[in-house]
Amino acid sequence: MSGHSKWNNIKRKKEKTDAAKAKIFTKIGREISVIVKAGGPNPQENSKLKDAIAKAKANNVPNDNIERIIKKAAGESGGNDYEELIYEGYGPSGVAVVVETLTDNRNRTAGDIRHYFDKYGGNLGQSGSVMFMFDRKGVIEIEAEGKDEDEVMEAALEAGAEDFNSDGDVFEIFTDPNSLGVVRDAFEQKGYTFLLAEVQYLPRTTTQIADEESVVKMEKLIDMLEENDDVQAIWHNWEMPEE
Repeated sequence: MSGHSKWNNIKRKKEKTDAAKAKIFTKIGREISVIVKAGGPNPQENSKLKDAIAKAKANNVPNDNIERIIKKAAGESGGNDYEELIYEGYGPSGVAVVVETLTDNRNRTAGDIRHYFDKYGGNLGQSGSVMFMFDRKGVIEIEAEGKDEDEVMEAALEAGAEDFNSDGDVFEIFTDPNSLGVVRDAFEQKGYTFLLAEVQYLPRTTTQIADEESVVKMEKLIDMLEENDDVQAIWHNWEMPEE
C-alpha cells in the first residue's frame, strides 16, 4: 500500500483553543441536525448519522451533547432548512481550494466566500473548476503509539480499505467514501479508537507558495473561511511549510 506523505504536509496544525472547540462543536451539531431531519435519528438505519457521530466523538464532542442534538432535531418541525453547497476557487499562487458549507441563505454565504477570496488574492471559480484536482476518500486516523503497524495494516486490508500510511505518530487508513462506515465499524469491533474518521477531499498534487506575502494571504483566507459559521470544512492543495 502506497504512502500519502504529501497529504501530511498540507494538514493544518493549529491549537484547539476553547473558542475553536466551541465553533467545531457548533458546526458538527448543525451537520448532525441536518442529517437527522433528512434520514431519521437512528444511526443503525441512518449511515450518515453514524458517520457524523463518529466524527463528533473524534472531535471530543461529549456524548450528552450528541444525544441532545439528535433528540432536538428529531422533535423539530420547520425551523431553518439548511442546504449543502460546495464552492471551488483558487487562492494565492494558484492554490486549489474546496469549501463545504451548510447554509440557510445561499446569497449570504456565496457573498461572504467570494469576499474572502477577493480580499486575499484569490478568486472564486465555477463548479468543477478545481474539483478534478481532488479525490474524495474516507480517512481514518489512529494513534500509532502502542500499536503494531503490521497488525493495523492487516486489519485495514481485511476491512476493505484502499490504502494505508504511517508517519510514525499516526496510522492513516484510506477508503472508498461509501465504505468508510464499514471499515470504521470493523476497527471499532477490534477495540480501536480514532483520532479522525470522516470523508475528505485529498489533493492529487500539491502546490507551493514561494513568497511570504502570498503565504500570509493564504493563511488569512483559511482563517476567515474557518471562522464563517456556514463553512463546514475547507480542503486545499497547498504544501504548507514546516514552520
